[in-house]
Amino acid sequence: MDKFFCADASKCVKEDIIGSGSNYQTYILIECCFPWEAEAFNSKQISQNLKDLVEEVEHSKQKIRFLLINNDRTKCSDQRKVVIYENKDLELFGGYEKHEFNVDSCDKVAGIINSYLAGEVPGCETENKQTRDILVCTHGSHDMCCARYGNPFYAQATALASELELNDVRVWRASHFGGHRFAPTAIDLPDGRYYGNLDRASFQSILTRTGDIECLNKVYRGWGILPNPIQVLERELLVLYGWDWFNYKVASKILDLDTENDAFLAEITFEKADVTYTYRADLVKDETKTVRLKGSCGAKKESEFVKYSVENIHFYSTKTDELKLAISPSVSLPKLVETT
Repeated sequence: MDKFFCADASKCVKEDIIGSGSNYQTYILIECCFPWEAEAFNSKQISQNLKDLVEEVEHSKQKIRFLLINNDRTKCSDQRKVVIYENKDLELFGGYEKHEFNVDSCDKVAGIINSYLAGEVPGCETENKQTRDILVCTHGSHDMCCARYGNPFYAQATALASELELNDVRVWRASHFGGHRFAPTAIDLPDGRYYGNLDRASFQSILTRTGDIECLNKVYRGWGILPNPIQVLERELLVLYGWDWFNYKVASKILDLDTENDAFLAEITFEKADVTYTYRADLVKDETKTVRLKGSCGAKKESEFVKYSVENIHFYSTKTDELKLAISPSVSLPKLVETT
């Protein structure tokens, strides 16, 4: 019997991958050599005090994601990096704040993280240079597709960043962060945006923020700071405003929820040239795009993955303070005109 690969099944039905970015306030990345167990923090390299900390945080339901990372320079020694990205802006979001630590003993990792979470500044923090960390899931022991598609893409991505001489970009292998049926899949930090079904051409556009923005319709999973349905509306605005959109600070909210019809009234607010703009729209279950699939290579049964369409779009700005009807459904959205 042929092996089942969840990424092949998703591509076969042309699944729209938007709305699958996970929402976390904090990412804690811990450099760790291989091998990794299916549950990464059960790996033998992980100290017991770190396992206990991860379990405690998970039970507390805090929006913190622990991930193991590794690149071609990672050595099997006690020396390792701990990189923490945190969203400290509770209003308009413009990117996660990074703190990076060089730790000289595996047993000290949990203490460093505990100190940080308690609001202290551990003494081993490095000079906090601006970096862009691309995490590529290659966690094949968790899902076969992440090895089958993630590993070759990691090699491609590393080579491309080097060819483009992007010295501030670091590409990492990462443990499971969801969406393996979209492999190869990646998180781009400090933005916190998720991508999937990546290839060299689309990744080059993402790295350089140049080229045809329409490529993101196929590879953009969503911005992890937004609730999953709102990620659909954000993609529309991203394609509308082009690569400039990545420079805007954004906030969002769900204004109303219709559980019976699986619909939301959503709002995205952003700043541009010191003016605040707002788009408001209905997000409605799209039966034509909703799919039933096995969500992973090891899944025993299919699950429904609901997709949303964007309808009844309105916008207003602090200049006009007037709510205007845009176009419905999400085709050729009008760009805001900055006039009073």
